[in-house]
Amino acid sequence: PTSAQVSAVPQPGRFCYTLDNDVLTTEQRQFYEDNGYLLIKKLVSDKDIERFRKEFLRICKKEVNPPGAMIMKDESLRSQYGQSEKVVNKVQDFQEDKELFRYCTLPEVLKYVECFTGPNIMAMHTMLINKLPDSDKQTFLHPMHQDLHYFPFRPADRIVCSWTAMERADQDNGCLVVQPGTHKEPLKPHGYPKQEDKANKLFHGLLDEDETSPRVHLVMEKGDTVFFHPLLIHGSGVNKTSGFRKSISCHFASSQCYYIDVKNTDQEHLEKEIVEIVRKKYNATSVELRDIWNFRARLVQGERINL
Repeated sequence: PTSAQVSAVPQPGRFCYTLDNDVLTTEQRQFYEDNGYLLIKKLVSDKDIERFRKEFLRICKKEVNPPGAMIMKDESLRSQYGQSEKVVNKVQDFQEDKELFRYCTLPEVLKYVECFTGPNIMAMHTMLINKLPDSDKQTFLHPMHQDLHYFPFRPADRIVCSWTAMERADQDNGCLVVQPGTHKEPLKPHGYPKQEDKANKLFHGLLDEDETSPRVHLVMEKGDTVFFHPLLIHGSGVNKTSGFRKSISCHFASSQCYYIDVKNTDQEHLEKEIVEIVRKKYNATSVELRDIWNFRARLVQGERINL
């Protein structure tokens, strides 16, 4: 074989999913390589989490209205509670909210992100999830899915999600559930779950789920942060408690990632759905998926190259 063919074969001890860095230990790199996620205890301070919580409450009460943010509510509870923490289950795309967006610029978070993306880092997708109490209807169950399904950019290995628990997350209040090692599998077809009436807007799930694949419930304390690969199959259960389960997260990507055309792929139907939502919200006539991502992407470190 030519030397080019030989060097393309990953040598034992070489890592595909992390870049050389002086932050992760060899054990941590190996764990992410094998499992597709890495949990770092107590990464974000209580003080920062308190600030994020207060800002979320201000958004719930409409004291602040961040431009471009999607505020998702349980419409069935609205008549009971008005717009409050008891109704708002998600604030998505908070890139224009200075206070919440601080999360995406925390040095302690970016220090780890760089191990996956390299030094030029874009914050691509932001969410604060407030999982509401929900024992009967299962409205807030997020079916098992791969995040890459939502993203029209590649390569997948230079994208990482940072997900921080804003209070203890366990099996009772609907913690994250992951299928270790599934980040090595391709992107699978997604759609709305079969129990159509329970589906939340854009909460797509795998159409063909492997029930036998082992699952790990990520029990996390306040401030614990998990970093995971966009192909890792994960979801979350329902919140069977009377309290809320909040988390704040951001998907980061190397600014050297590039947009792809999702036409004629399994992601095409999602593109249509997102474009339709944005058209209605902004009365826009011609919207491309790439424009939507360009609008929400923010450089947080290094230089902006492609994204």
